Amino acid sequence: MSTADRKSTVDAAFEQLAGIALAEHSVHSVLQTVADLTSEVLPGDLEASVTLLVADRATTVVHTGQLALDLDETQYGKGDGPCLHAARSGEPVEVTDARSDPRWVGYMERAVERGSLSSMSMPLGSADEIGAALNVYAREAAAFDDESRRVGAKLARFAGVSVASMHAYETARELADNLQAAMETRAVIDQAKGILMERHKLTPDQAFQLLAKASMATNRKLRDLAEALVQTGELAKPPRRS
Repeated sequence: MSTADRKSTVDAAFEQLAGIALAEHSVHSVLQTVADLTSEVLPGDLEASVTLLVADRATTVVHTGQLALDLDETQYGKGDGPCLHAARSGEPVEVTDARSDPRWVGYMERAVERGSLSSMSMPLGSADEIGAALNVYAREAAAFDDESRRVGAKLARFAGVSVASMHAYETARELADNLQAAMETRAVIDQAKGILMERHKLTPDQAFQLLAKASMATNRKLRDLAEALVQTGELAKPPRRS
């Protein structure tokens, strides 16, 4: 691939990523897109994955092939390795040739056995903010040039920003859903109170106490009891003892 073609492919990949609407995607689908594009835009025969640390427990959330998954899990089993170091430290790790790299010897032996001679693991952000790494496993030694490192680091940063933004979006959406549910609950309880106030000439506090007592006596949630009263006009009563 010529330099111009490579640049065009990379630009198209980032244009695709920039067009992702967070409201229409999950964190998993965004990260899978990043992994897929990584394996497509970087030159060579390679596979990609994303490692995520939660309470220092590592998992591969997305991958583009069995090689990437196997080598991730090899590192998890040994408790250390390039992807774990990148995720924990926030520092990029490159293996130029697994046959001669003195680090993580047990992992390097497994990588050679599986046919991966070089790799890059790039943190998705500061280790204080997110423990995660984008991993790229190549089958040939010294597979990455300066442009590959630049593009890989940029893809990892995009993934990190996406995860952080998605987390903020989902947190906000969860809060909005909870507020909506609370408003709906309050509305149906107010309707039920209104029925009791009109029917029995009660104050708002007396109507609520009547609902609360009925809820306890029937072992039903207050909202469910109020909803049944609004729908049927009847306040549930506890079952008669035989």
